[in-house]
Amino acid sequence: MIRNLVFDLGGVVIDIDRENAVRCFEEAGVADAETYLDPFEQRGIFGDLEAGRITAEDFRRELSLMCGKELTMEQCLHGWKGYFAGHPQGNLDTLLRLREQGFRMILLSNTNPFMMSWARSSEFDGRGNGLDHYFDALYLSYLCKVMKPAPAIFEMMLHGEGIDPRETLFIDDSPHNTAAAERLGMHTYCPARADEWQHRIDALIAQY
Repeated sequence: MIRNLVFDLGGVVIDIDRENAVRCFEEAGVADAETYLDPFEQRGIFGDLEAGRITAEDFRRELSLMCGKELTMEQCLHGWKGYFAGHPQGNLDTLLRLREQGFRMILLSNTNPFMMSWARSSEFDGRGNGLDHYFDALYLSYLCKVMKPAPAIFEMMLHGEGIDPRETLFIDDSPHNTAAAERLGMHTYCPARADEWQHRIDALIAQY
């Protein structure tokens, strides 16, 4: 029986637009932004930020050096928010419904302090709520100091929540991440689009 639901953020809870994020960072002066930004796992200082190896201020300073000009924290946030392409209709309401039904709701995301400063604020959903309104627990790569698909971040989540992987459904748009979760005994679903899982979630829960 499924008791715990674990969600990725980008590509699952929210729509993402990598090309727009690349444009935003290029406009800030990052000439080769294309080589650093990935839909699933970032590279260079972008990856260092999401893995918790550097702080937000370290990132701002290093990015300024790359661009040859001083960038503000707001410009860095603007670049990262370029990934956000909206909330698929019904996703947030479905999360609330599942939480009200008693499922343990967990977010497990490769992310960074810039994105979370927005996503955990009242600006996130347009209704005055942040991510914490929809989830019981958040496991964020930059705080966990490790990124999916490394087994350590999944183990940290399972142990931290004290949950049984056999009673856990993990939803992520990266096949590498779902494969890693399956190796630890979790059930998984890999949606092709962020608006897809909400129509399958009840059947998936019943299936397992």
